[in-house]
Amino acid sequence: MSAVCDRCLRRGALIGFLSPQIQAAVGRPRARTAGLLTLGEREMVAALGGSPAGAARRLLDEFDPALAREDLERSRCEAICRHAAEYPPLLAELHDPPNPLYVRGGLDRMLALAAEPCVAVVGGRRPSDYARGVAQRMGRGLASAGITVVSGLALGIDAESHRGALDGGGGPIAVLAGGPDVPYPRQHGGLYRRVLERGVVVSELPPGTQARKWGFPARNRIMVGFATAVVVVEAREASGSLITAEFAQDSNRELAAVPGQVDARVAAGSNALLHSGAAFVRGTEDVLDLIFGVGQGPRPHLRPVELDAGLREVLDSVEVGEDVGRASARSGLSPGEVRAALGRLEALGLVRRDSFGGYERSGPPAMST
Repeated sequence: MSAVCDRCLRRGALIGFLSPQIQAAVGRPRARTAGLLTLGEREMVAALGGSPAGAARRLLDEFDPALAREDLERSRCEAICRHAAEYPPLLAELHDPPNPLYVRGGLDRMLALAAEPCVAVVGGRRPSDYARGVAQRMGRGLASAGITVVSGLALGIDAESHRGALDGGGGPIAVLAGGPDVPYPRQHGGLYRRVLERGVVVSELPPGTQARKWGFPARNRIMVGFATAVVVVEAREASGSLITAEFAQDSNRELAAVPGQVDARVAAGSNALLHSGAAFVRGTEDVLDLIFGVGQGPRPHLRPVELDAGLREVLDSVEVGEDVGRASARSGLSPGEVRAALGRLEALGLVRRDSFGGYERSGPPAMST
């Protein structure tokens, strides 16, 4: 089922076709699309010009909506345009909302997820271990409280927030810079498939379109469009996450940041947001208070995590402060297996790294299987 008219379907095909020219016109990787996406079809072709202009006009003149709908179905995608009554109202508030919006994972599911309060969780692609843990726990806590987590499937904080949301039983919304059927980055193909099991992947570019640099800041505005609040977990001064923060401020969304080490370059951008007045959040509870008011609204309902005997022994070792060697002796696992178990426990949000390079207990209770 799609909720897109023929004219908007044609517009989407045009934007996909002109994607290389949009990149050439925008130039810098972090630059915005500078109003290009608000133009009408003919105006967009004229503004971009160049040798593909004739082919673009032929695309408009010869566009076959029936074939386009067949292509959508073949790629297991759907689409919705601004003319549809169901189009998400917060998304429609953007200065240049995506039109159409392509969806993989089910249009009805996307509309249901967008109807819940949404929080965009963003940050750097090479975060600290501390920030990874924060993003994962925040994604898990928000999802368990019934909040839809929105992010971009990118390396680092985006991926961790998606993983946390999935572990918390939620269905996240992943916004891509290419077509919704083109997992990006490629190494996140497994995470992409996990998102589609309970959530959706969306894009303003038609199926089959490869991601280009202009698409990343452009997709950031879509993440903001879904969200009631935007949380920057950790960002450098030149991070693309700060573009998302700018979109949040321009769109009158709540903007928050997680404090980082004051002299850490990896957190310089997010710390600067706090200095400039962004809301100070330490985790899920603070984000929920920001959205609903202090002590109001839903709270996380984290389920106990079931562990096998080996993981349970390693977790118990962490709780009493034992090192890898002692944990190995206690559990009967080799030191390598203990390190692998610690990685698994960290992914589950049950342990986190401390400032001395060791591990400490965090997260919900664990049950033995």
